[in-house]
Amino acid sequence: MVKINEAKLEYDVVVAGGGISGAFSAIAAARNGAKTLIIDQNGFFGGTLTANGVGPMMTFFAGEKQVITGLGQEMVERMVTRGYSPGHVYDSTNYISYVTPFDAEGMKLVIDEMVTESGANILFHTYLIDVETDGDTVSHLIIANKNGVSRVKASIFIDATGDADIANYAGVPYQLGREEDNAMQPMTMNLKVYNVNTEKLREKVLEDPTKFPRLNRDLEVMKTSKILSFVGFDEEFNRAKQAKEISIPREDILFFETNNPGEFIMNTSRIINESGVDAEGLTRAEILGRKQCEELYHFLVKYIPGFEDAKVAYTGPRVGVRGTRQIKGVYTLTNEDVLTNKHFESTIAHSGYPIDIHNPKGEGTLSVHSSQEDEMENDAFDKAVFDSYYRIPYEIMLTNEYRNLIVTGRCVSATFEAQAAIRTTPTMTAIGQASGTAAAMAVKNQDARTINIKGLQAKLIEQKSFLEA
Repeated sequence: MVKINEAKLEYDVVVAGGGISGAFSAIAAARNGAKTLIIDQNGFFGGTLTANGVGPMMTFFAGEKQVITGLGQEMVERMVTRGYSPGHVYDSTNYISYVTPFDAEGMKLVIDEMVTESGANILFHTYLIDVETDGDTVSHLIIANKNGVSRVKASIFIDATGDADIANYAGVPYQLGREEDNAMQPMTMNLKVYNVNTEKLREKVLEDPTKFPRLNRDLEVMKTSKILSFVGFDEEFNRAKQAKEISIPREDILFFETNNPGEFIMNTSRIINESGVDAEGLTRAEILGRKQCEELYHFLVKYIPGFEDAKVAYTGPRVGVRGTRQIKGVYTLTNEDVLTNKHFESTIAHSGYPIDIHNPKGEGTLSVHSSQEDEMENDAFDKAVFDSYYRIPYEIMLTNEYRNLIVTGRCVSATFEAQAAIRTTPTMTAIGQASGTAAAMAVKNQDARTINIKGLQAKLIEQKSFLEA
């Protein structure tokens, strides 16, 4: 039998999960005076951006207006200063206005520094294995690492696990995947390659732009962008599928050049009908994801100009999960809230990223920007929709069951469609900063549901977050 260590671990705020949202929660809580601990199963921070091979960050902007600032912008500026990112650059896919490429190893270093400088305590290689509750209070987390099993006490707990693990262990109700059938967005194993001839690739694309319909939203961006990103080669991809060279249930390829010239991330593999909160499903997804990446690599070298001499840098260290559990919180953000930019008195963040749903059952991706009624493509597309953004309220991070639990990250209270909009990493930096700031304010009364919202908003603005009334 495993014995629980007797050593007392007691903090004001404990954050479980060191992804982007969790890391920024811990930084914000510690900077605002809370004795803070953050735990993560990995040996580094960054979550999907560093542990899943995801990139670039999409997006801090709505058109030309930056609507996500604060700690996220501070991280970008630190990376730019040290050559780990070019900063915000035009998105030549014409999907949004700006993307933010970065070097994952550089990001690890920068977030390490930001968390360490904040004064937060860090425990890497540490797993959440259970939760203890007392009435409407979460009293302890049970964690395991090389020191054994320990009990951790805090005034406020932040669930930044991505899958609402604290909330789940504590019995908070949740929605798994899509409301009508529990289907989840597909998982993706990203493929990164290097030694690509970027200009040869660009020339091929510009040779016949009609084959790349999304480019025609603004072809000049493709011609002038220093860092190349686009979606296409549908014809070649479909021929390879018909020839049984490709088994990926997707209709096109997403190409994203990284901070390093000639290095590209392909966000293309698609693992359907598996669950990110099932160990066997995750295992199958990892194995199938690597198989799909091998197929994709051989396809690129064989058929796509510029990739003839490309080499594999890596497949994602772990498969990327877009969504699993969404808590049923004090308020549930809806697709209507996103599309109409509903006004909330308790707004703690904004985002300009569209509703972006990868078909849980196969091919197809639906993208709808705020201010649109439906997806518009090609000739019908109006780039003015890039200017639209929406508000995110504090209550989606709160549970009805526990006064001292804040949930941050992709597992907040949101419908399937709304989560598909707010799940991306820049938005997570803003939500994370808000959750950590709120936690620090809630320590004294041990109640995250009764803090002064105007006071929280004032602190966020003071600490360089973008917030509109």
